[in-house]
Amino acid sequence: MTILLTGAAGFIGFHVTRRFLAAGRPVVGIDNFNPYYDVRLKEARWALLEKTAGFTGRRLEIADKDAVLALCDEVKPTHIVHLAAQAGVRYGLENPHAYAQANLTGFLNILEAARALKVKHLVYASTSSVYGANKAMPFAEHHSASHPVSLYAATKRANELMAHSYAHLFEIPTTGLRFFTVYGPWGRPDMAPHKFTTRIFAGDPIDVYNSGKMMRDFTFIDDIVEGVVRVTDHVPVPDGAWDPMAPTPDGSGVAPYRLFNIGRGAPVDLMDFIATLEKHIGKKAVLNMMPMQPGDVEGTWCDVSALGRAVGYQPKVSLDEGLSKTVAWFRDYYKA
Repeated sequence: MTILLTGAAGFIGFHVTRRFLAAGRPVVGIDNFNPYYDVRLKEARWALLEKTAGFTGRRLEIADKDAVLALCDEVKPTHIVHLAAQAGVRYGLENPHAYAQANLTGFLNILEAARALKVKHLVYASTSSVYGANKAMPFAEHHSASHPVSLYAATKRANELMAHSYAHLFEIPTTGLRFFTVYGPWGRPDMAPHKFTTRIFAGDPIDVYNSGKMMRDFTFIDDIVEGVVRVTDHVPVPDGAWDPMAPTPDGSGVAPYRLFNIGRGAPVDLMDFIATLEKHIGKKAVLNMMPMQPGDVEGTWCDVSALGRAVGYQPKVSLDEGLSKTVAWFRDYYKA
């Protein structure tokens, strides 16, 4: 078994790659080192991966069809874990074409590679953002995801639909994972946990949107990694109980296709998150209360029962433990 993992220098990709390698499973990791956030962090993650037995790294742009297909023809992976994407909700207001290139064209190239290779399983990253204007929480996979409020969410929902078409047409087993607010060591600097930590240490104000009246299903990276690894070995099949007269979006009766939420399943008020972070840093935050931002949502709450039934997924890391580990890493890495 060889796993092709895209976005290997990214936050989640780095941790998932390390877990596969620790289990003795070879990984061919690719990344384009997109400068959306500090590339030095990506380089540091990549350097650690390159020191690990079983890892082969390639700097490659997934929107380059010929490069993707040539690499796949060379290494012939049996599984693809596709985590590369243009992330971020607000950045879509500044650079929408980056989302079309990475999340649509790039994903199409990965689907074509999976088709050419006839891979045993394609696992890909989706997002909780697909639930958009839906306010029926906790979010469950059978809920509507037809009203995205950001371009990022729209492209990731498009990925889910593209995956279904390829699963149906070419019998490629595909599983999409809707990630819910992942945080932890080596986290993304553009996300609130890292931003808040940086600013609190520096004594700078933190921007608190919607005057703090928000909640997120914060999920520690170790729980996410456990779920991704378990799902990779859980190949979907067409669902015999699926009703074409009342179709739900989480599975399919005509394709080996599944969608799962992956999160903690325990939403946290933003102000409680900040208070816990203050405790572990040992310093009070200076709060800059801001209005709601375009493309953002007030709350997320993840129903993880389907993933629990399928692969035994049970998130274990509390917010207090997760932030303790995150702050400890931050102090060490940034010498804070």
